[in-house]
Amino acid sequence: MKFDEVLAHLGDFGWYQKRLYLLICIPPFFGSMQSLAVIFHLDIPDHRCFLGVNDTYHVQDAHHSSLINMSIPWETDRDKQVLSSCKMYQYPQNGSQPNNLTTPCSAWVFDKSTYESTLTEKFSIVCDDLALRTHSNMAGFAGNLVGTLVMGLLSDFFGRRPLYLVNTVGTAIISISMAFVPNVYVYIAFRVLESMCGIAAFTSTFVLAMEMTGPSRRVFVGIIVEVFWCMGLFTLGLLAYFIRSWHTLQLCISIPTVLYVLYYWVVPESPRWLISRGRIPEAQVVIRKMASVNGVEVPEEMLKKIAVEDVQAVWVTQMFTTPYLLFITVIIFFNWFVASVIYYGLGLNVQNLSGNIYLNFTIANIVEFVSYMMCVTLLDRLGRKFLQCGSMLLGGIACVCTMFPVLYGNSSIDWVTVALSMVGKFGAAGAFAIVYVYTAELFPTVVRNSGVGVSSFFARIGGMVSPYFADLGVLLGGDLKVALPLIVFGGLSIAAGLLTLFLPETLKRRLPETIEDAKNMRKAKKENHKLDAMEPPVGETDVKMEPFTSFREMKV
Repeated sequence: MKFDEVLAHLGDFGWYQKRLYLLICIPPFFGSMQSLAVIFHLDIPDHRCFLGVNDTYHVQDAHHSSLINMSIPWETDRDKQVLSSCKMYQYPQNGSQPNNLTTPCSAWVFDKSTYESTLTEKFSIVCDDLALRTHSNMAGFAGNLVGTLVMGLLSDFFGRRPLYLVNTVGTAIISISMAFVPNVYVYIAFRVLESMCGIAAFTSTFVLAMEMTGPSRRVFVGIIVEVFWCMGLFTLGLLAYFIRSWHTLQLCISIPTVLYVLYYWVVPESPRWLISRGRIPEAQVVIRKMASVNGVEVPEEMLKKIAVEDVQAVWVTQMFTTPYLLFITVIIFFNWFVASVIYYGLGLNVQNLSGNIYLNFTIANIVEFVSYMMCVTLLDRLGRKFLQCGSMLLGGIACVCTMFPVLYGNSSIDWVTVALSMVGKFGAAGAFAIVYVYTAELFPTVVRNSGVGVSSFFARIGGMVSPYFADLGVLLGGDLKVALPLIVFGGLSIAAGLLTLFLPETLKRRLPETIEDAKNMRKAKKENHKLDAMEPPVGETDVKMEPFTSFREMKV
Protein backbone atom coordinates (compact mmCIF):
# COMPACT_ATOMS: atom_id res chain seq x y z
CA MET A 1 0.00 0.00 0.00
CA LYS A 2 1.32 3.41 -0.99
CA PHE A 3 1.14 6.58 1.07
CA ASP A 4 -1.53 8.13 -1.19
CA GLU A 5 -3.97 5.41 -0.14
CA VAL A 6 -3.20 6.06 3.53
CA LEU A 7 -3.55 9.82 2.97
CA ALA A 8 -7.01 9.32 1.48
CA HIS A 9 -8.00 7.65 4.74
CA LEU A 10 -6.39 10.36 6.92
CA GLY A 11 -7.99 13.24 5.01
CA ASP A 12 -6.59 15.40 2.22
CA PHE A 13 -6.35 18.52 4.39
CA GLY A 14 -7.18 17.72 7.99
CA TRP A 15 -6.36 19.71 11.11
CA TYR A 16 -2.83 18.32 11.20
CA GLN A 17 -2.07 19.51 7.66
CA LYS A 18 -3.77 22.86 8.25
CA ARG A 19 -1.67 23.51 11.34
CA LEU A 20 1.49 22.51 9.52
CA TYR A 21 0.58 24.61 6.49
CA LEU A 22 0.13 27.71 8.62
CA LEU A 23 3.69 27.26 9.86
CA ILE A 24 4.88 26.65 6.32
CA CYS A 25 3.42 29.99 5.17
CA ILE A 26 5.55 31.99 7.63
CA PRO A 27 8.86 31.62 5.70
CA PRO A 28 7.32 33.11 2.51
CA PHE A 29 6.09 36.05 4.61
CA PHE A 30 9.62 36.92 5.74
CA GLY A 31 11.18 35.63 2.53
CA SER A 32 9.38 38.25 0.45
CA MET A 33 10.78 40.99 2.69
CA GLN A 34 14.33 39.66 2.39
CA SER A 35 13.94 39.25 -1.36
CA LEU A 36 12.76 42.79 -2.13
CA ALA A 37 14.23 44.84 0.72
CA VAL A 38 16.99 45.74 -1.74
CA ILE A 39 14.51 48.10 -3.39
CA PHE A 40 15.01 50.37 -0.39
CA HIS A 41 18.55 49.33 0.58
CA LEU A 42 19.94 50.09 -2.87
CA ASP A 43 17.76 53.00 -3.91
CA ILE A 44 19.81 55.95 -5.18
CA PRO A 45 19.05 59.27 -3.44
CA ASP A 46 19.86 62.51 -5.25
CA HIS A 47 23.54 63.29 -4.81
CA ARG A 48 26.40 65.50 -5.99
CA CYS A 49 30.13 65.90 -5.40
CA PHE A 50 31.36 66.54 -1.85
CA LEU A 51 32.76 70.09 -1.56
CA GLY A 52 34.45 69.98 1.84
CA VAL A 53 33.88 69.84 5.58
CA ASN A 54 30.27 70.41 6.74
CA ASP A 55 28.95 70.19 3.17
CA THR A 56 25.37 68.96 2.80
CA TYR A 57 23.21 68.22 -0.22
CA HIS A 58 20.67 70.89 0.64
CA VAL A 59 21.67 74.56 0.50
CA GLN A 60 22.54 75.98 3.92
CA ASP A 61 22.86 79.70 3.13
CA ALA A 62 23.76 82.17 0.37
CA HIS A 63 27.49 81.44 0.65
CA HIS A 64 26.86 77.70 0.35
CA SER A 65 24.63 78.30 -2.68
CA SER A 66 27.35 80.34 -4.36
CA LEU A 67 29.96 77.65 -3.66
CA ILE A 68 27.73 74.96 -5.19
CA ASN A 69 27.10 77.03 -8.34
CA MET A 70 30.83 77.70 -8.76
CA SER A 71 31.79 74.03 -8.25
CA ILE A 72 29.04 71.83 -9.74
CA PRO A 73 27.96 71.98 -13.41
CA TRP A 74 24.31 71.89 -14.41
CA GLU A 75 22.89 69.21 -16.71
CA THR A 76 19.60 68.72 -18.55
CA ASP A 77 17.45 65.81 -17.41
CA ARG A 78 14.50 65.70 -19.82
CA ASP A 79 12.94 69.15 -19.38
CA LYS A 80 14.69 70.05 -16.11
CA GLN A 81 18.05 71.55 -15.17
CA VAL A 82 19.70 69.55 -12.38
CA LEU A 83 23.08 69.57 -10.70
CA SER A 84 25.51 66.98 -12.01
CA SER A 85 25.62 63.86 -9.86
CA CYS A 86 29.05 62.66 -10.90
CA LYS A 87 31.14 65.65 -12.01
CA MET A 88 32.52 68.90 -10.64
CA TYR A 89 34.56 71.72 -12.19
CA GLN A 90 38.31 71.35 -12.01
CA TYR A 91 38.50 74.98 -10.92
CA PRO A 92 35.74 77.10 -9.30
CA GLN A 93 33.85 79.24 -11.82
CA ASN A 94 34.35 82.81 -10.59
CA GLY A 95 32.55 84.39 -13.55
CA SER A 96 35.46 86.42 -14.96
CA GLN A 97 37.45 83.54 -16.42
CA PRO A 98 35.12 80.56 -16.83
CA ASN A 99 36.72 77.16 -17.27
CA ASN A 100 34.31 74.39 -18.20
CA LEU A 101 36.73 71.51 -17.63
CA THR A 102 35.23 68.92 -15.27
CA THR A 103 36.54 66.00 -13.25
CA PRO A 104 34.79 62.95 -11.74
CA CYS A 105 33.75 63.10 -8.12
CA SER A 106 35.80 61.26 -5.50
CA ALA A 107 33.22 61.66 -2.71
CA TRP A 108 29.54 62.58 -2.55
CA VAL A 109 26.85 64.14 -0.39
CA PHE A 110 23.34 62.66 -0.51
CA ASP A 111 19.83 64.00 -0.18
CA LYS A 112 18.52 63.00 3.26
CA SER A 113 14.88 63.94 2.68
CA THR A 114 13.81 60.36 1.84
CA TYR A 115 16.32 58.11 3.58
CA GLU A 116 18.38 58.43 6.71
CA SER A 117 20.92 56.06 5.15
CA THR A 118 21.17 53.58 2.28
CA LEU A 119 23.71 51.07 1.12
CA THR A 120 24.37 53.16 -1.97
CA GLU A 121 25.35 56.06 0.29
CA LYS A 122 27.36 53.94 2.74
CA PHE A 123 29.49 52.35 0.03
CA SER A 124 29.19 55.13 -2.62
CA ILE A 125 27.55 52.82 -5.18
CA VAL A 126 27.01 55.63 -7.69
CA CYS A 127 28.45 56.96 -10.95
CA ASP A 128 31.25 54.67 -12.19
CA ASP A 129 30.41 52.05 -9.54
CA LEU A 130 26.69 52.03 -10.28
CA ALA A 131 26.92 48.59 -11.90
CA LEU A 132 27.66 47.14 -8.46
CA ARG A 133 24.02 47.73 -7.58
CA THR A 134 22.96 45.63 -10.54
CA HIS A 135 25.51 42.92 -9.66
CA SER A 136 24.16 42.85 -6.12
CA ASN A 137 20.60 42.29 -7.33
CA MET A 138 21.79 39.57 -9.68
CA ALA A 139 23.65 37.88 -6.81
CA GLY A 140 20.39 37.21 -5.00
CA PHE A 141 18.93 35.38 -7.99
CA ALA A 142 22.17 33.44 -8.47
CA GLY A 143 21.83 32.27 -4.88
CA ASN A 144 18.26 31.14 -5.62
CA LEU A 145 19.50 29.15 -8.60
CA VAL A 146 22.22 27.39 -6.61
CA GLY A 147 19.92 26.81 -3.64
CA THR A 148 17.24 25.24 -5.79
CA LEU A 149 19.56 22.90 -7.66
CA VAL A 150 21.99 21.89 -4.91
CA MET A 151 19.76 21.98 -1.85
CA GLY A 152 16.94 20.28 -3.73
CA LEU A 153 19.18 17.29 -4.42
CA LEU A 154 20.42 17.22 -0.82
CA SER A 155 16.81 17.38 0.41
CA ASP A 156 15.97 14.28 -1.60
CA PHE A 157 18.97 12.50 -0.10
CA PHE A 158 18.95 13.62 3.56
CA GLY A 159 15.27 14.48 3.98
CA ARG A 160 13.14 17.64 4.16
CA ARG A 161 13.42 18.30 7.88
CA PRO A 162 17.23 18.38 8.40
CA LEU A 163 17.77 20.55 5.33
CA TYR A 164 15.11 22.93 6.55
CA LEU A 165 16.67 23.26 10.01
CA VAL A 166 20.17 23.84 8.64
CA ASN A 167 19.03 26.44 6.13
CA THR A 168 16.72 28.34 8.46
CA VAL A 169 19.52 28.75 10.98
CA GLY A 170 21.78 29.82 8.11
CA THR A 171 19.17 32.32 6.91
CA ALA A 172 18.87 33.89 10.36
CA ILE A 173 22.64 34.19 10.88
CA ILE A 174 23.41 35.54 7.42
CA SER A 175 20.49 37.99 7.18
CA ILE A 176 21.35 39.52 10.55
CA SER A 177 25.04 39.66 9.61
CA MET A 178 24.14 41.57 6.44
CA ALA A 179 23.34 44.60 8.60
CA PHE A 180 27.03 44.82 9.60
CA VAL A 181 28.85 44.23 6.30
CA PRO A 182 32.14 46.22 5.92
CA ASN A 183 31.93 46.70 2.14
CA VAL A 184 29.73 46.09 -0.87
CA TYR A 185 31.58 42.94 -1.94
CA VAL A 186 30.88 41.22 1.39
CA TYR A 187 27.26 42.34 1.03
CA ILE A 188 27.04 40.73 -2.41
CA ALA A 189 28.55 37.49 -1.07
CA PHE A 190 26.07 37.46 1.82
CA ARG A 191 23.19 38.05 -0.59
CA VAL A 192 24.19 34.91 -2.48
CA LEU A 193 24.34 32.85 0.72
CA GLU A 194 21.13 34.28 2.18
CA SER A 195 19.20 33.67 -1.04
CA MET A 196 20.57 30.16 -1.28
CA CYS A 197 19.61 29.26 2.29
CA GLY A 198 16.28 31.09 2.10
CA ILE A 199 15.04 29.33 -1.00
CA ALA A 200 16.27 25.96 0.28
CA ALA A 201 14.48 26.42 3.62
CA PHE A 202 11.27 27.43 1.90
CA THR A 203 11.45 24.63 -0.66
CA SER A 204 12.09 21.84 1.83
CA THR A 205 9.20 22.84 4.11
CA PHE A 206 6.79 23.65 1.30
CA VAL A 207 7.46 20.30 -0.34
CA LEU A 208 6.87 18.71 3.05
CA ALA A 209 3.45 20.36 3.27
CA MET A 210 2.54 19.37 -0.29
CA GLU A 211 3.60 15.77 0.28
CA MET A 212 1.24 15.60 3.26
CA THR A 213 -1.69 17.21 1.39
CA GLY A 214 -4.14 15.27 -0.75
CA PRO A 215 -4.89 15.96 -4.44
CA SER A 216 -8.13 17.86 -3.84
CA ARG A 217 -6.40 20.64 -1.87
CA ARG A 218 -3.07 21.07 -3.63
CA VAL A 219 -4.18 23.93 -5.86
CA PHE A 220 -5.55 25.70 -2.78
CA VAL A 221 -2.28 25.14 -0.93
CA GLY A 222 -0.31 26.47 -3.88
CA ILE A 223 -2.38 29.66 -4.16
CA ILE A 224 -2.93 30.71 -0.54
CA VAL A 225 0.80 31.00 0.01
CA GLU A 226 0.64 33.95 -2.40
CA VAL A 227 -1.44 35.85 0.15
CA PHE A 228 1.30 35.44 2.74
CA TRP A 229 3.91 36.58 0.21
CA CYS A 230 1.89 39.73 -0.50
CA MET A 231 1.34 40.31 3.22
CA GLY A 232 5.10 40.26 3.62
CA LEU A 233 5.50 42.87 0.89
CA PHE A 234 2.88 45.13 2.46
CA THR A 235 4.66 44.78 5.81
CA LEU A 236 7.99 45.60 4.19
CA GLY A 237 6.58 48.77 2.65
CA LEU A 238 5.12 49.83 6.00
CA LEU A 239 8.36 49.17 7.89
CA ALA A 240 10.47 50.90 5.24
CA TYR A 241 8.24 53.98 5.44
CA PHE A 242 8.81 54.38 9.17
CA ILE A 243 12.38 53.04 9.29
CA ARG A 244 14.51 55.09 6.90
CA SER A 245 17.87 53.51 7.85
CA TRP A 246 18.82 50.45 5.79
CA HIS A 247 20.75 49.01 8.76
CA THR A 248 17.79 49.17 11.15
CA LEU A 249 15.36 47.94 8.49
CA GLN A 250 17.55 44.93 7.75
CA LEU A 251 17.66 44.01 11.44
CA CYS A 252 13.88 44.39 11.81
CA ILE A 253 13.11 41.97 8.99
CA SER A 254 15.89 39.53 9.98
CA ILE A 255 15.73 39.10 13.75
CA PRO A 256 12.28 37.38 13.73
CA THR A 257 13.75 34.58 11.56
CA VAL A 258 15.57 33.34 14.67
CA LEU A 259 12.21 31.91 15.75
CA TYR A 260 12.53 29.34 12.96
CA VAL A 261 14.62 27.33 15.42
CA LEU A 262 11.36 26.45 17.21
CA TYR A 263 10.31 24.48 14.13
CA TYR A 264 12.69 21.75 15.30
CA TRP A 265 10.03 20.60 17.77
CA VAL A 266 6.95 20.98 15.56
CA VAL A 267 7.91 20.15 11.95
CA PRO A 268 8.00 16.42 11.20
CA GLU A 269 9.77 14.54 8.48
CA SER A 270 7.75 13.76 5.36
CA PRO A 271 6.22 10.29 5.72
CA ARG A 272 6.20 10.02 1.93
CA TRP A 273 9.97 10.57 1.87
CA LEU A 274 10.48 8.13 4.77
CA ILE A 275 8.51 5.46 2.92
CA SER A 276 10.48 6.06 -0.27
CA ARG A 277 13.67 5.43 1.76
CA GLY A 278 12.35 2.26 3.37
CA ARG A 279 12.13 3.83 6.82
CA ILE A 280 8.65 2.40 7.44
CA PRO A 281 8.60 2.45 11.29
CA GLU A 282 9.43 6.20 11.34
CA ALA A 283 6.72 6.89 8.76
CA GLN A 284 4.21 4.95 10.85
CA VAL A 285 4.91 7.21 13.86
CA VAL A 286 4.13 10.35 11.81
CA ILE A 287 1.02 8.76 10.31
CA ARG A 288 -0.31 7.84 13.75
CA LYS A 289 0.18 11.43 14.92
CA MET A 290 -1.62 12.76 11.82
CA ALA A 291 -4.51 10.38 12.47
CA SER A 292 -4.75 11.44 16.12
CA VAL A 293 -4.90 15.17 15.32
CA ASN A 294 -7.32 14.64 12.41
CA GLY A 295 -9.63 12.55 14.59
CA VAL A 296 -9.49 9.33 12.56
CA GLU A 297 -8.31 5.83 13.29
CA VAL A 298 -5.79 4.03 11.14
CA PRO A 299 -6.06 0.23 11.25
CA GLU A 300 -2.80 -1.48 12.13
CA GLU A 301 -3.26 -3.69 9.09
CA MET A 302 -3.14 -0.62 6.86
CA LEU A 303 0.10 0.54 8.45
CA LYS A 304 1.67 -2.89 8.07
CA LYS A 305 0.89 -2.91 4.36
CA ILE A 306 2.81 0.31 3.65
CA ALA A 307 5.48 -0.42 1.06
CA VAL A 308 8.34 1.43 -0.58
CA GLU A 309 7.11 3.30 -3.65
CA ASP A 310 8.74 2.23 -6.89
CA VAL A 311 8.99 5.34 -9.04
CA GLN A 312 10.68 5.04 -12.41
CA ALA A 313 12.69 8.08 -13.48
CA VAL A 314 11.82 9.50 -16.90
CA TRP A 315 13.87 12.28 -18.49
CA VAL A 316 12.19 15.46 -19.66
CA THR A 317 14.30 15.25 -22.84
CA GLN A 318 11.60 12.92 -24.16
CA MET A 319 9.63 16.10 -24.79
CA PHE A 320 12.20 16.97 -27.46
CA THR A 321 11.61 13.85 -29.56
CA THR A 322 9.24 15.43 -32.12
CA PRO A 323 9.14 18.92 -33.67
CA TYR A 324 5.73 19.63 -32.12
CA LEU A 325 6.73 18.62 -28.59
CA LEU A 326 9.97 20.57 -28.91
CA PHE A 327 8.06 23.62 -30.11
CA ILE A 328 5.56 23.71 -27.22
CA THR A 329 8.29 22.91 -24.68
CA VAL A 330 10.44 25.82 -25.87
CA ILE A 331 7.41 28.13 -25.70
CA ILE A 332 6.76 27.08 -22.10
CA PHE A 333 10.40 27.59 -21.13
CA PHE A 334 10.39 31.02 -22.79
CA ASN A 335 7.22 31.99 -20.92
CA TRP A 336 8.83 31.07 -17.61
CA PHE A 337 11.94 33.07 -18.49
CA VAL A 338 9.97 36.14 -19.56
CA ALA A 339 7.55 35.98 -16.62
CA SER A 340 10.50 35.96 -14.20
CA VAL A 341 12.36 38.74 -16.04
CA ILE A 342 9.32 41.02 -16.03
CA TYR A 343 8.09 40.23 -12.52
CA TYR A 344 11.43 40.92 -10.88
CA GLY A 345 12.48 43.56 -13.36
CA LEU A 346 9.36 45.64 -12.76
CA GLY A 347 9.73 45.07 -9.01
CA LEU A 348 13.27 46.41 -9.02
CA ASN A 349 12.36 49.16 -11.49
CA VAL A 350 10.24 50.78 -8.77
CA GLN A 351 13.53 52.39 -7.73
CA ASN A 352 13.79 54.15 -11.08
CA LEU A 353 10.22 55.44 -11.38
CA SER A 354 9.36 59.02 -10.56
CA GLY A 355 7.20 59.85 -7.57
CA ASN A 356 7.18 58.51 -4.03
CA ILE A 357 8.92 55.13 -3.86
CA TYR A 358 6.80 53.97 -0.90
CA LEU A 359 3.56 54.77 -2.70
CA ASN A 360 4.78 53.13 -5.91
CA PHE A 361 5.85 50.01 -3.99
CA THR A 362 2.49 49.74 -2.21
CA ILE A 363 0.51 50.22 -5.40
CA ALA A 364 2.61 47.53 -7.07
CA ASN A 365 1.83 45.13 -4.22
CA ILE A 366 -1.89 45.86 -4.45
CA VAL A 367 -1.77 45.29 -8.19
CA GLU A 368 -0.01 41.96 -7.66
CA PHE A 369 -2.59 40.81 -5.11
CA VAL A 370 -5.50 41.76 -7.39
CA SER A 371 -3.80 39.91 -10.25
CA TYR A 372 -3.70 36.69 -8.20
CA MET A 373 -7.34 37.05 -7.26
CA MET A 374 -8.15 37.52 -10.95
CA CYS A 375 -6.37 34.27 -11.75
CA VAL A 376 -8.22 32.35 -9.03
CA THR A 377 -11.56 33.67 -10.30
CA LEU A 378 -11.09 33.31 -14.06
CA LEU A 379 -8.61 30.50 -14.58
CA ASP A 380 -11.27 27.78 -14.67
CA ARG A 381 -13.69 29.95 -16.66
CA LEU A 382 -11.72 31.48 -19.51
CA GLY A 383 -9.01 28.88 -19.88
CA ARG A 384 -5.24 28.77 -19.48
CA LYS A 385 -4.21 29.87 -22.97
CA PHE A 386 -6.50 32.88 -23.11
CA LEU A 387 -5.46 34.20 -19.69
CA GLN A 388 -1.75 33.50 -20.21
CA CYS A 389 -1.74 35.20 -23.60
CA GLY A 390 -3.93 38.06 -22.36
CA SER A 391 -1.80 38.68 -19.27
CA MET A 392 1.42 38.74 -21.28
CA LEU A 393 -0.02 41.02 -23.98
CA LEU A 394 -1.63 43.37 -21.47
CA GLY A 395 1.59 43.75 -19.53
CA GLY A 396 3.71 44.00 -22.66
CA ILE A 397 1.61 46.63 -24.42
CA ALA A 398 1.43 48.73 -21.24
CA CYS A 399 5.21 48.64 -20.86
CA VAL A 400 5.89 49.54 -24.50
CA CYS A 401 3.44 52.45 -24.31
CA THR A 402 5.66 54.13 -21.71
CA MET A 403 7.86 55.44 -24.53
CA PHE A 404 5.17 57.94 -25.55
CA PRO A 405 4.86 59.98 -22.34
CA VAL A 406 8.65 59.90 -22.01
CA LEU A 407 9.38 61.05 -25.56
CA TYR A 408 6.47 63.41 -26.10
CA GLY A 409 5.52 64.48 -22.58
CA ASN A 410 7.26 66.18 -19.69
CA SER A 411 7.80 65.61 -15.99
CA SER A 412 4.25 66.77 -15.20
CA ILE A 413 2.81 63.55 -16.67
CA ASP A 414 5.29 61.12 -15.10
CA TRP A 415 2.29 59.57 -13.35
CA VAL A 416 1.30 58.09 -16.71
CA THR A 417 4.57 56.14 -16.85
CA VAL A 418 4.04 54.91 -13.29
CA ALA A 419 0.47 53.85 -14.11
CA LEU A 420 1.56 51.96 -17.23
CA SER A 421 4.30 50.26 -15.23
CA MET A 422 1.71 49.06 -12.71
CA VAL A 423 -0.45 47.65 -15.50
CA GLY A 424 2.66 45.82 -16.66
CA LYS A 425 3.15 44.44 -13.15
CA PHE A 426 -0.48 43.26 -13.12
CA GLY A 427 0.09 41.29 -16.32
CA ALA A 428 3.46 39.90 -15.21
CA ALA A 429 2.16 38.68 -11.83
CA GLY A 430 -0.83 37.03 -13.46
CA ALA A 431 1.31 35.37 -16.12
CA PHE A 432 3.68 34.02 -13.48
CA ALA A 433 0.75 32.49 -11.60
CA ILE A 434 -0.92 31.00 -14.67
CA VAL A 435 2.20 29.53 -16.27
CA TYR A 436 2.73 27.19 -13.31
CA VAL A 437 -0.74 25.63 -13.66
CA TYR A 438 -0.45 25.60 -17.45
CA THR A 439 2.92 23.85 -17.37
CA ALA A 440 1.74 21.16 -14.95
CA GLU A 441 -1.18 20.41 -17.29
CA LEU A 442 0.81 20.46 -20.53
CA PHE A 443 3.60 18.11 -19.47
CA PRO A 444 2.52 14.45 -19.33
CA THR A 445 2.53 12.63 -16.01
CA VAL A 446 5.74 10.72 -16.74
CA VAL A 447 7.77 13.95 -17.01
CA ARG A 448 5.58 16.47 -15.16
CA ASN A 449 7.86 16.96 -12.15
CA SER A 450 11.04 17.25 -14.17
CA GLY A 451 9.27 19.50 -16.70
CA VAL A 452 8.22 21.98 -14.02
CA GLY A 453 11.70 21.74 -12.54
CA VAL A 454 13.48 22.62 -15.77
CA SER A 455 10.97 25.41 -16.34
CA SER A 456 11.92 26.76 -12.93
CA PHE A 457 15.56 26.70 -14.02
CA PHE A 458 14.75 29.07 -16.88
CA ALA A 459 12.83 31.27 -14.44
CA ARG A 460 15.98 31.48 -12.31
CA ILE A 461 18.00 32.59 -15.31
CA GLY A 462 15.35 35.21 -16.02
CA GLY A 463 15.64 36.45 -12.46
CA MET A 464 19.43 36.74 -12.77
CA VAL A 465 19.29 38.92 -15.88
CA SER A 466 16.30 41.03 -14.74
CA PRO A 467 18.42 43.49 -12.68
CA TYR A 468 20.46 44.34 -15.77
CA PHE A 469 17.31 45.03 -17.78
CA ALA A 470 15.85 47.06 -14.89
CA ASP A 471 18.99 49.23 -14.70
CA LEU A 472 19.47 49.67 -18.46
CA GLY A 473 18.19 53.22 -18.39
CA VAL A 474 20.23 54.18 -15.32
CA LEU A 475 23.42 52.73 -16.80
CA LEU A 476 22.93 54.28 -20.26
CA GLY A 477 21.19 57.51 -19.24
CA GLY A 478 19.47 59.82 -21.71
CA ASP A 479 15.84 60.66 -22.33
CA LEU A 480 14.81 57.00 -22.25
CA LYS A 481 16.26 56.42 -18.78
CA VAL A 482 12.83 55.58 -17.34
CA ALA A 483 11.17 54.01 -20.37
CA LEU A 484 14.01 51.89 -21.81
CA PRO A 485 13.71 49.01 -19.31
CA LEU A 486 9.93 49.02 -19.70
CA ILE A 487 10.23 48.88 -23.49
CA VAL A 488 12.50 45.83 -23.23
CA PHE A 489 10.12 44.15 -20.77
CA GLY A 490 7.19 44.96 -23.04
CA GLY A 491 8.82 43.52 -26.14
CA LEU A 492 9.64 40.24 -24.38
CA SER A 493 6.16 40.01 -22.90
CA ILE A 494 4.39 40.58 -26.23
CA ALA A 495 6.58 37.93 -27.89
CA ALA A 496 5.79 35.40 -25.14
CA GLY A 497 2.08 36.20 -25.30
CA LEU A 498 1.87 35.69 -29.06
CA LEU A 499 3.80 32.41 -28.86
CA THR A 500 1.31 31.18 -26.25
CA LEU A 501 -1.35 31.12 -28.98
CA PHE A 502 0.40 28.07 -30.44
CA LEU A 503 -0.09 26.06 -27.23
CA PRO A 504 -3.09 23.73 -26.80
CA GLU A 505 -5.81 24.63 -24.29
CA THR A 506 -5.95 22.36 -21.22
CA LEU A 507 -9.10 23.60 -19.51
CA LYS A 508 -11.49 20.68 -18.77
CA ARG A 509 -9.38 18.26 -20.75
CA ARG A 510 -7.90 15.02 -19.54
CA LEU A 511 -4.30 15.49 -18.50
CA PRO A 512 -1.74 13.75 -20.73
CA GLU A 513 -0.30 10.64 -19.08
CA THR A 514 2.29 9.55 -21.63
CA ILE A 515 4.50 11.12 -24.28
CA GLU A 516 2.05 9.83 -26.89
CA ASP A 517 -0.76 11.69 -25.13
CA ALA A 518 1.31 14.86 -25.30
CA LYS A 519 1.85 14.39 -29.02
CA ASN A 520 -1.90 14.18 -29.54
CA MET A 521 -2.81 17.22 -27.45
CA ARG A 522 -3.34 19.46 -30.47
CA LYS A 523 -5.86 16.96 -31.84
CA ALA A 524 -7.72 16.49 -28.59
CA LYS A 525 -11.23 17.88 -28.34
CA LYS A 526 -12.74 19.47 -25.29
CA GLU A 527 -14.62 16.88 -23.27
CA ASN A 528 -18.18 17.74 -22.40
CA HIS A 529 -18.73 14.85 -20.03
CA LYS A 530 -17.44 14.65 -16.50
CA LEU A 531 -14.10 13.05 -15.79
CA ASP A 532 -14.52 9.59 -14.39
CA ALA A 533 -14.27 9.13 -10.65
CA MET A 534 -10.81 7.69 -10.77
CA GLU A 535 -9.30 10.80 -12.38
CA PRO A 536 -8.71 13.89 -10.19
CA PRO A 537 -9.95 17.29 -11.41
CA VAL A 538 -7.82 19.32 -13.75
CA GLY A 539 -5.04 21.13 -11.91
CA GLU A 540 -5.30 18.73 -8.95
CA THR A 541 -3.38 15.74 -10.19
CA ASP A 542 -1.91 13.42 -7.66
CA VAL A 543 1.62 14.35 -8.51
CA LYS A 544 4.54 14.00 -6.16
CA MET A 545 5.48 17.66 -6.31
CA GLU A 546 9.11 18.02 -5.38
CA PRO A 547 10.82 20.33 -5.14
CA PHE A 548 9.18 22.78 -7.56
CA THR A 549 5.66 22.90 -6.19
CA SER A 550 4.47 26.47 -6.18
CA PHE A 551 5.01 29.28 -8.63
CA ARG A 552 5.92 31.41 -5.61
CA GLU A 553 8.74 28.96 -4.90
CA MET A 554 10.11 30.06 -8.24
CA LYS A 555 9.94 33.68 -7.14
CA VAL A 556 11.21 33.68 -3.62
